[in-house]
Amino acid sequence: MIRSAFVAPVCAWLALCATDARAQEQKPASSPPPPATQEPLTLERAVSLAAEQNEGVLSAQARAEAAAARVARARAFFFPRLNTTTTYTRRTQEVIREVGGEQVVLQGLNGLGGTAVARVTLFDARGFPLYQAARRDSEATEQDAVETRRQVGFQAANAFLATLGSQQVADAAQRRLDFARQSLEEAKARAQAGLASTNDVTRVLLEVATAEAQLAESTGQALTSRLELGFLLVTSVEGALAAPEQLLTEASRPVESFLELADKAEERRPDILSAKLRVQAQEASAREPLARLFPSLGASAQFRFTNEPGFGRASDLFFTVDLSWTLFDGGERYAERRERLALARALELDTRARVRRVDVAVERARVALRTSQAALDRSRVAFDAARQNAEETSILYRQGLATSLSLSDALLRQFEAEVALARARYALGSSLLELRAAVGLDPLGKEP
Repeated sequence: MIRSAFVAPVCAWLALCATDARAQEQKPASSPPPPATQEPLTLERAVSLAAEQNEGVLSAQARAEAAAARVARARAFFFPRLNTTTTYTRRTQEVIREVGGEQVVLQGLNGLGGTAVARVTLFDARGFPLYQAARRDSEATEQDAVETRRQVGFQAANAFLATLGSQQVADAAQRRLDFARQSLEEAKARAQAGLASTNDVTRVLLEVATAEAQLAESTGQALTSRLELGFLLVTSVEGALAAPEQLLTEASRPVESFLELADKAEERRPDILSAKLRVQAQEASAREPLARLFPSLGASAQFRFTNEPGFGRASDLFFTVDLSWTLFDGGERYAERRERLALARALELDTRARVRRVDVAVERARVALRTSQAALDRSRVAFDAARQNAEETSILYRQGLATSLSLSDALLRQFEAEVALARARYALGSSLLELRAAVGLDPLGKEP
């Protein structure tokens, strides 16, 4: 009867593991039931929170706004400028002169004057390349902001999967510890009844200590993963996490079904678009020194008034047209052009390398996805074998044909297989995320 009492919890634990395995086969992942007052955090919500609140994304958006302001500043070069100046003077006495028998006030006690100057650049060849360079730089900065948002989303998605995997490992470790403690009580009862040696108790004590250490380690990893996820989302992650079933289901598709995604990967990648735009901006900037070879033409109008005209007029208006032409600047313009052309060539070479890297990244992601699918299949086979081995060892132990050491070893193998299966499942999701990143999609499979 004591042996039956010891075997009963073993069978119960095996049945529980079998039920969990069947549930895992039916759906891509499982997570602890969420609290009744709080819905579980989904992958889509995690990516959205990271995109809305992460400082890296907000900083990139601010840099894009600054670049747009630089475009407005470059465009202001083509518009006229209007400046006004007004002066007021208070004197202790008036300055009076007698002219033709009449007294004329040259400077009164209160002197008021003003000047208004309007100036417009009629032609300056430098404004066009500078404006084009500013526009291309602004467009590139916008693409950088999109890429930053995309990469932060992938970081959040991978952290979400890592947290789910760590939590499942911790749950498995807790089940292992609960069974080990129950087995310890049964082993002590068997030893007291003389049906087993004290070595069985010692062996179970070792199993309990190992299970406690494993639980402490896996719990720490789960908490650390939650902290990292909360850092990316800029909020604490306290509740349960919902399994990303759609992501894991799509990741199980044949790799050949993802071939069409690689066709326009270069056109979708914001980092590639940004690199090409920066090359164009640098090339436009390199044309600016040559624009200094042309003269600049401007016009201005000035209006002046005063309440102290003296012998002149109280107001005056005149126009001015000026032509400025730098015939020789010591070779500075040509030196700057050579420098900017060299920088443009460097950026173009870097962009070529990035474009070539796209195909490599896509192919590597496809290989990783295929490897993860095979690893998941092997993990499922290994778990089924470990579960069957544990059940058969339990039967042999019940018949007196196996030792408690063999049974503990079989249960340990099943625990390790369960952990490997959980990790392989979420590694498969990470492989799909890697492929989406390589082809220029966001973590949810949409174009950014």
